[in-house]
Order: sequence, then structure tokens, then C-alpha cells
Amino acid sequence: MISLIATVLNEGESINGLFQSIARQTRQPDEIVIVDGGSRDDTVAIIRGYEDQLPLRLLVEPGCNISQGRNRAINAARGDIIAVTDAGVRLNDDWLERISEPLRQNPALNAVGGFFAADARTPFEIALGATTLPLAREIDADSFLPSSRSFAFRKASALRVGLYPEWLDFCEDLVFDLRLRREAGPFAFEPAAIAHFRPRSTLRQYFRQYYFYARGDGKANLWFKRHLVRYATYLLLAPAILLAGILIHPVLWGLYFIGAAAYLHRPYRRLPALLHRSSLFIWLYCILAIPWLRFLGDLAKMLGYPVGRRWRLGHHPPDWRLPPDASYTGQRRP
Repeated sequence: MISLIATVLNEGESINGLFQSIARQTRQPDEIVIVDGGSRDDTVAIIRGYEDQLPLRLLVEPGCNISQGRNRAINAARGDIIAVTDAGVRLNDDWLERISEPLRQNPALNAVGGFFAADARTPFEIALGATTLPLAREIDADSFLPSSRSFAFRKASALRVGLYPEWLDFCEDLVFDLRLRREAGPFAFEPAAIAHFRPRSTLRQYFRQYYFYARGDGKANLWFKRHLVRYATYLLLAPAILLAGILIHPVLWGLYFIGAAAYLHRPYRRLPALLHRSSLFIWLYCILAIPWLRFLGDLAKMLGYPVGRRWRLGHHPPDWRLPPDASYTGQRRP
């Protein structure tokens, strides 16, 4: 039995896309458990409109965060296989079939990570997708840590590791991945199990998103070296190059271009897969926007991370050490 779960909050504008894609699945879930965290829009009414079409149970839990919502859904689910997705996505028609097949075929396997692709609708969203969302070919299947936007696992294994960390409001799926991988063994990777995810549509939304992601990293004590390198680059290395160009020779400022080329090559390599037959204007827009989006994301991370670390000092939550080969496929990285 397969249970499909998701948590929602004020998703009235996007929830139809998710449920319409669920209704088209080639392998239908045996049940769907949705936890609403107290939506103030028409999310609940829209979901109830699908109760006659789908095997749906809606739990309304005002005030619960995303971890609490997922945990309530997992506990309420009757299936031995749990497939997890999010509001704001639309699933490939064969998503559930593909992400659950390795678990159905191999009783020794405990988790399968699917993938997601940028569902961009504006030039800004295309540029943001190229900046933040990896392509499937970039993923190391042996070490990746999947986003809970496209993930499936055995309920018994999730219960054994304590489910999602309810003290953590962001990057909760990463900590859950670490627990599950440590206790239940390697994950399978199914790149064809795709959830189409729309990137943020404004600079403000993007900045807030990465600020909170970095704050979550600080709370969970994750990616310390990566954040330290970012601070060192912007606060020490960049000013040192500027000073060297003034005191020694301006040719040293060329190091900025070398560093930028190394930092931006991956987003630019993603553009052809996202742009297809787009106009020259959109190509130029994305080429010019990507460096600024990179910088804004880094600024958000540098502001959010110390806030999370400060919270951690006052609350003393569990410490999660990343294995040296860990890589994350969520949209917030790199």
C-alpha cells in the first residue's frame, strides 16, 4: 500500500496543479494524506473539492510547521510506503510509479529519491532556475540527499529514525535524510521521477527563501565549512584583490574575472536546457541576471546563517554531522 503525503499552507493559487497531476498518475496512490497548517485562504476548500475524485484525507492542524505536518501525515498514513511531495509542484504522470517501483521491487531498499525540474514561466524564473536548481546529470547518485519535494521511503524506517525534526523549520528534509541514510542504508536515485517546481517569482521572495535556508543550516549546524568559505571570499579575499590591484598593479583585478568564471560556469551551462527556443532578449536577460542572483543569494545566506547559529547557542538542539561525501539536491544549493 502506498500513501502519498504533503503539507500545505496558503496554497490556494497553486494547489490545483498538484492535485490535477495526482489525478493523472499512471499508478494511483492507495491514499492521500494532506495536512494543512492553518491556511487563511481557500486552500482547504479547494482540497475538499477533490475528495470525490481521490482517496483523500485532509487533516487541519493550525500552527504546525512543515516537519510537524509531515510527521502527522506519516503517522496517520496506512501505507507501508510513503511518497512525499509539496504543494507548489506538479508531478510527472508516472512520478508515483517510478519513485515507488524500486521499493516495490526490492524489499531491502528503504528510500528512493526522485528529482525535480524548474517549472519557470518568466525570464526571471528561468534565470533563477539556472542559478539554483541542478540538472539531473549533475547529481552523484551514490551520495545525494534528496529534497522531500520528490521522495519515497518505508514508513517503518521513518518511524525508526524519529521522523522529521520538529524543532527545525527549514532544511528539515536534509536532517531527515541524514538520519534515514545513517540508519537505513543508501538511497536509490530515480531521475525520471520528476516533480516540476516553480522558482520564486520576485527578488524579495528569493532573498527570504535563502535567508531562511541558511538560518536553518545554522540551527542544525550544517555546512559550516561552506558558509565559512563564503564569508572568507566576500569579506577577505575580494577586498584583498582590490587592494592588491591598487597597491601593486591593476592587472591583478583580473582575478575577479577568473573567480567569477569559475563560480558562474555551472549556471550558464544549465541555460540551454532551460531556454530551448527562447528569444535573444531572454538569453541576454538570463546571462546578465545570473551573477546578480548569485550575489543576492550569497548575501541572504551570510545574513541568515549567524541568526541560526545564535538560536542554536540558546537552544542546544542535536548536532548533525554531514558525511564527507554528502551532496544535497534541493533548490537552495549550491
